[in-house]
Amino acid sequence: MNNDKHEMKATIRLEQLKQSFTKSEQKIYHYIISHTEQVLYHSLTELAEACNVGEATVLRLFRKMGYKGFQEFKFALAMEMNANTGENEDDSYIFKVKRNMITAIENSYDVVDEEELQEALTILDGSSDIVIFGVGSSSMAALDMQNRLLRIGKNVQVFTDPHFQIMRTASMNKDTVVVAISLTGSTKDIVDSVAAARERAVKVISITNYSRSPLTKLSDCILLSSAKENPLDSGSLVSKVAQLFVIDLICTGLTIRNFELAKQSKMAISEDLTGKLY
Repeated sequence: MNNDKHEMKATIRLEQLKQSFTKSEQKIYHYIISHTEQVLYHSLTELAEACNVGEATVLRLFRKMGYKGFQEFKFALAMEMNANTGENEDDSYIFKVKRNMITAIENSYDVVDEEELQEALTILDGSSDIVIFGVGSSSMAALDMQNRLLRIGKNVQVFTDPHFQIMRTASMNKDTVVVAISLTGSTKDIVDSVAAARERAVKVISITNYSRSPLTKLSDCILLSSAKENPLDSGSLVSKVAQLFVIDLICTGLTIRNFELAKQSKMAISEDLTGKLY
């Protein structure tokens, strides 16, 4: 993004160019003006569906405005809204962090689909080859999930490098289950890796904040978390809390289904790790 775009507000750029918009682009324009705050938390797919236009049309509008894509536009819009809206200065940042984390868990609890969760548990329970994909900030959640699953006796690997993810897909088969973790569901590296895995007829479980995204289109089972980030807060711990809540539901559910085996595995691991302590 160049300096000119930093200096000019996103909404002003919309107004300046609206006369050049096509009929379909006008739909997007009016939606953004009427639902400005909601747009910050939409995925590209959700915005396209809300406007009843194709994703290519949405991208074309933002590129006409001089942005590389939807994410860059959202960042500029968030900067503008942040400058225009002051938060309650009486609230300490400690209180705000606590409030945001509690809200993330409560909202994630509200969006849990128990049928989808049980389906995911059945898929994972029947697999002897679980592979977890996560890149960027979602890689931390992926590593935590690996740790939890190893402790209850599951054969699991995690790949956070997109190149290694693609290489791992070559050895996958119909018995493999891929768990793809992506907040937006629109991270190209994750989507590309999952698309390669689908060619091997694997099952895909996605953990994401958006029910409509390129990732969910490739998923057999969708587990939603709810900590939609403002673009200015990308990578915040709040989103990890929401992801870890869903992961905890998965791992606890698997433990309940295989209580004795999980208990034996945990005991064996605890005994083996004892020698690592003074």
